[in-house]
Amino acid sequence: MKVYQALFLLFASASAFAPIAPVSRPATQLFDGKANAIRDRISTVKNTKKITMAMKLVAAAKVRKAQDAVLQTRPFSETLQSVFGGLINRLGTEAADLPLLQEREVKKVTLVVISGDRGLCGSYNSYMIKKAEKRYNELISKGIEVDMVMVGKKANQYFERRDFPIKEYYDCGQKPSAAEATIISDSLLSKYLSGETDSIELLYTRFVSLIASTPSARTLLPLKATSLANEGDEIFQLTTKAGDFSVEKTEMTASEPAEFPADMIFEQDPVQILNAILPLYLNGQILRTLQESVASELAARMQSMQSASDNAGALESELSMQYNRARQAAVTAELLEIVAGASAIEG
Repeated sequence: MKVYQALFLLFASASAFAPIAPVSRPATQLFDGKANAIRDRISTVKNTKKITMAMKLVAAAKVRKAQDAVLQTRPFSETLQSVFGGLINRLGTEAADLPLLQEREVKKVTLVVISGDRGLCGSYNSYMIKKAEKRYNELISKGIEVDMVMVGKKANQYFERRDFPIKEYYDCGQKPSAAEATIISDSLLSKYLSGETDSIELLYTRFVSLIASTPSARTLLPLKATSLANEGDEIFQLTTKAGDFSVEKTEMTASEPAEFPADMIFEQDPVQILNAILPLYLNGQILRTLQESVASELAARMQSMQSASDNAGALESELSMQYNRARQAAVTAELLEIVAGASAIEG
C-alpha cells in the first residue's frame, strides 16, 4: 500500500511541474496562394475606396465654403459696379482719358495663368496648361512678346521645366482672400501703368457644373467702360437632391448705374474717383476668377474621387467573384482527394 501511495505522489508532483499544453484553436482555413493574394487585394481595394470617398466629402465641404465666400463679396461688387456705372454716365467722353481705359498698340502681352497647387483633380490642371500653351504660341507666331505670371504650382512647374518666360509666381490656396488678390492686382497694375506690358490676359477655369468646367480667357487690361458697366454675374450653389450633390445656378443681371443729380458737387474730381475705383474693380475681378477657379478645381476633385470610388467598387466585385471561384476550386480539390483516398482504402 505504501508503494502505491509513493508512486501516486511521484506522478502527481511530476504532473504539477509539467509544462501546460497550449489550448488548441481551430486553424484558419487557408487555400492556395492565388486565393490568399486575391483576398489581400480585396482588403486593399476596400481601404482605397474609403479614402477616395472621404476625399470627395472633404472637397464638397470646401466647395460650400468657396460659394459662401463668393456670396459674401457680392454686395461690395454690386455697389462698386453701380457707382462705376453712374460715374461713367456722368463723365461721358471724359472717362476715355483714364489710363486703365486707354488702348495701346500691343507689342507685349502678359499672360496670367491660374491653376491648382495639387493634383488628384482629373483634367483640371492639364486643360489649363494646354490652353495657356496654345495662347502663348499664338501670340509668339504673331511677333508679340510674351511674359507669364503663374498662380498655382502645377502650371508653374510645367512651364518652368520648359524655360517659358515666367516673371512672377503666386500660390493658389483653397481659400482665396482679398489680400492675395490685392497683391496680384497691384503687381499687374504697376506693370501696365509703367508701360512694361501693353495688355494683360487672364486665363482661368470657368465653373459650369460639378462635372464640367471650361478653361477661359479674358482681357484684364486695358479695361472697357461699356463692358464694365453692363457685365452680369452668375452664382453657383452646391445643394443635394435625392442624396446626390447638385448645383443650382442663378444668373444675376448687371447692377443699375447709380443716379447722380446734375447739380451734385463732388469733393474730388470724378476722374480721380474713377481712378480710385478702377483698381478696386480690378482687384474684385481677380478675386472672383480665383474663387471660380478654386471651385472648379474642387468640383473636378469631387468628380475624380467619385469615379475612383466607383472603379474601386467595380474592382472589388470582380475580385470577390475571382476569390469565390478560387475558394470553390480549392474545396472541390480537397473533396476529390478525400473521395480518392476513401476509394483506395476500400479497394
